[in-house]
Amino acid sequence: MRADPAVQRKLLELADVDTELTRIDHRRRTMPELAEITEREHTNREKRDKLVAVETTLGDLNRDATRQETEIEAVRAREEKDKALLKGGNVAQRQVADLEHELETLTRRQAALEDDLLELMERREAVEMDVSHAKVELDAADEALADAQRRRDQVLDELAVAEARRTEDRAKLVPGFPDDLLGLYDKVRKQKGTGAALLRARRCGACHMELDRTAIGHIRDAAAEEVVRCEECGAILVRTPESGL
Repeated sequence: MRADPAVQRKLLELADVDTELTRIDHRRRTMPELAEITEREHTNREKRDKLVAVETTLGDLNRDATRQETEIEAVRAREEKDKALLKGGNVAQRQVADLEHELETLTRRQAALEDDLLELMERREAVEMDVSHAKVELDAADEALADAQRRRDQVLDELAVAEARRTEDRAKLVPGFPDDLLGLYDKVRKQKGTGAALLRARRCGACHMELDRTAIGHIRDAAAEEVVRCEECGAILVRTPESGL
């Protein structure tokens, strides 16, 4: 393949643009904010699960306390009813004994229920503190995640601007190359990562390998219009006075 030496040198500009586009794509896929967001999302889920767990416990304790209070009220009502019957004096002597016995039982039952309720209230107070703490932790986790997402979006916006600019530069360069040269360049770039590189001091600018004397001899003997390639990586080698030929 042959191409004007000036056109071949233009390949270096295209390679620089493509290298920058590759760097932008790599940066987009490997930005540390992505890993941070994944970690923050995991932490966020843990904090949210913790909050759900303590809120569930608090709900259970609230239901238990309500049930306990209802039972205490029922015992008190029964106690008031028995006291009213005794006070009214319209019951038989045997029934009086039964009512007095029942009142003693109700008093013990009420005391036990109130002790249980007090324990429930103490447990509920502790769990309420756990809920408050879990909410604070979740709020902090939410904010940390949002901050990481904002920084990710900012980087993505910056990369999009840079990519658009370099894509425009590439679009301006591409029409200046013959189809066969551009086809070879793109093929090598897709396979090896770099389509063209400067031959500097007998070293390939793509793979950075120093060419042996035989390869250098063939390149030296090739016409200026001849498109030469690196024996190691296949990149198109652009010759300039820096090539050391």
